[in-house]
Amino acid sequence: MTPVTGEDPPRVVYYLEEVMGTVVVFDLYVESALERDVIDSLAERAFATLHHADELFSTWKTESPVSRLRRGVARLEDMPEDVTEVLTLCASARSLSQGWFDPWALPGGVDPTGYVKGWAAQRALRALDYEGVTGAMVNAAGDIVIRGRPGVNAPFRIGITHPGARGRLACVVDVQGAIATSGTYERGQHLIDPFSGRAGARAASASVVGPDLGVADALATALAVAGRDFLELLEGVPDYEGLAIEGDGTWSCTARFPFAASTSPANPLSAKGDLHQLVGRHDSRLHHE
Repeated sequence: MTPVTGEDPPRVVYYLEEVMGTVVVFDLYVESALERDVIDSLAERAFATLHHADELFSTWKTESPVSRLRRGVARLEDMPEDVTEVLTLCASARSLSQGWFDPWALPGGVDPTGYVKGWAAQRALRALDYEGVTGAMVNAAGDIVIRGRPGVNAPFRIGITHPGARGRLACVVDVQGAIATSGTYERGQHLIDPFSGRAGARAASASVVGPDLGVADALATALAVAGRDFLELLEGVPDYEGLAIEGDGTWSCTARFPFAASTSPANPLSAKGDLHQLVGRHDSRLHHE
C-alpha cells in the first residue's frame, strides 16, 4: 500500500496498490482532524478485502477456488460463501442482460472476472466508511465506485476516454454511485460474444453508470458486446444508464445518461485543457477498461 498525501493537513489522501492483476487507487476526502494512522488503517482494511477476493477468484492462481472449479477438481457445493454469492449475482446479471453477459459461455469454464472486480471494489468502498471521511473513490483500473462528495456541493466527475481520439475525452460524467467501462480500444478484441462463442464487440467503448459497480461492470460488458441495440434493453433497467461509442465515433446513450455540463462524445475534450476546468484538480480520472 503506497500513500500519496495532498496538502498538510491532508484534505485528500491517495493510496495505490497492485492487486487483482491491476493497480487500484483510493481517493479519500477527510476532515482535517482525522488522524493519519486512522486513515491508513482504513486503507489497509479496504485493500485486504481486494486481496481476499484475488485469492478466491483469480483465474491465474492455479489453486484458487475458482480455478479449481473451472478445472473440475472442485464442486460448486465446495466453494466458499463469497464465491457462491458472486456466481449467484452473475446468474442474475446474465438474466438481466438477456444473456449478453454470461460467465458460463467463456472459454475454459465459468469465469466471473467481468463481475467480481466491481463486486470487490464495492466491498472495499464499504471498508472505507468512517466518521470524518466525507468522500471516497475506489478506482479499479477505470471501474469506479464512489461515496459522499469531494467537496461541499461538488459531485464526483469522471472523464471517459474517447476511443477514436487518443488523449481526448468523449465526455465528463457526474457519478453518484458507480461507473464501469468496457470495450476494445485498449486491449483489442478480447470480449467474447456469448451467443457465437467468438471474440467480438460491436461498441469500441461502452460505459454504464448506476448504484452498484458489479452490476454496472456486467452491463457495460454486455453493452460492448451487443452494441447500441442493447441500450433499448438498458432503458428498462431501473437506476442504470448507458453510453455506447462505436469505432467511427458514432455514439448513442440512454435518455438519462448523466453528462456533466455540456459535454458529449460529439465534442471531445482535451484531457489537459477543457477537462481541468470541468472536473477540477482532485476528482478527475481517465476512465478505461
